[in-house]
Amino acid sequence: MNGSNRRVFMLQVAAASGTALIAAKAQAQAAMVGEKDAQAVALGYVADTTKVDEKKFPKHAAAQMCSNCQVYAGKPADPAGPCAIFPGKLVSGKGWCSAYVKKAG
Repeated sequence: MNGSNRRVFMLQVAAASGTALIAAKAQAQAAMVGEKDAQAVALGYVADTTKVDEKKFPKHAAAQMCSNCQVYAGKPADPAGPCAIFPGKLVSGKGWCSAYVKKAG
């Protein structure tokens, strides 16, 4: 590896590290979605998938939860993470809403 390639590599590592730190800090500062937030109510969001109103959402299944949803951006084992449906807020990994789509794979 010549000096120029090393320099580029080190700049890329530094940039990636900085981006990861900013994302982690932003997640730490984000607030949880409240079940009474207007959008949460409209989508039937609950922080605990076992508390879904089965009469109102008959297609809900016990195995469906935010942590295995396509739009959940956290890691599956995280207790909470960002969700594309609720920008700037965190959802419970064990939560559920009617926008649930099973994660591929």
